[in-house]
Amino acid sequence: MRRNLLTLLTLILILFLSILSKNLDPYIYQILVFYGINSILAVSLNLINGFTGQFSIGHAGFMAAGGYFSAALSVYQGEKLLNVLSFLPRDLAQGIIFLAFLIIGGLFAALLGLMIGIPTLRLKGDYLAIATLGFGEIIRVAILNLDLVGGPRGFPGIPKLTDITWVAFWAFIAVVVIYRIINSSHGRAIISIREDETASESMGINTTYYKVLAFSVGAFFAGIAGGLFAHYLMMLHPSSFTFMRSVEILLMIVLGGLGSITGSIFGAFVLTVLPEALRGFAHLRLIIYSLTLIIMMLVRPSGLMGNREISFYRLYKLLRRKGIS
Repeated sequence: MRRNLLTLLTLILILFLSILSKNLDPYIYQILVFYGINSILAVSLNLINGFTGQFSIGHAGFMAAGGYFSAALSVYQGEKLLNVLSFLPRDLAQGIIFLAFLIIGGLFAALLGLMIGIPTLRLKGDYLAIATLGFGEIIRVAILNLDLVGGPRGFPGIPKLTDITWVAFWAFIAVVVIYRIINSSHGRAIISIREDETASESMGINTTYYKVLAFSVGAFFAGIAGGLFAHYLMMLHPSSFTFMRSVEILLMIVLGGLGSITGSIFGAFVLTVLPEALRGFAHLRLIIYSLTLIIMMLVRPSGLMGNREISFYRLYKLLRRKGIS
């Protein structure tokens, strides 16, 4: 019953955001869209780094792969498919095509995650981090040399199909899917790998399978986030997917708390809003930004949430204990 209530409340929130977005200031609207995309990236990376205990810093590469692939489909095949679906209302047909292209882009990123994960996830610690960083850069450099998607000039002409409703919908899907994985028997196997991989193997858990599974699911949602990003900005450039982009996503989950979905969402919020709030400080912006992160890590090294979660049920119990409800 609680899960159904949470689903209903989330769907109502998505509908509310869709209606509210028409009256929002464009600047606030853009921040909310970027926050939603960052939440998808943070939650998906937390499945790999926080719950599985691996150390991946190539997430921007999967975001680039999914973004460029879905954008290329939209640019080169979008109008053709709209003509095929001309018997449907144009908005409905465009929505169906956009959904399909996002999923295909996500699956392409997941396939890359599978191809990269099988050989590299036998590594551990710093070696794994260096390997994933290398593969992320390989993806970016490959895009730089593809004239089909603009190469170093960038890839313009992408239709603007992303809005806050689409972002909220996919953020909800990402949270629900990863929450269900973690709270299943597969999730217990994944967490056991984080706690002690050797002990997990001795208990008969196929650690390579579960690490690759987490890596592929994380890459899929990174690809979805890339597709949403591409169809919002209407242009992609390889400079948007550098090593520093992967570090930003990593900072979100470290700040929010490794092993906490709620923490990922909080971390994404802080690191989306904080740089915007510091724009008025000009040259001091990066210094204040860095000091804030350092102080946070000194005061709260486990992150904002640690490995805990916030749920409507816990809030309800807390309010009852306080006599509020």
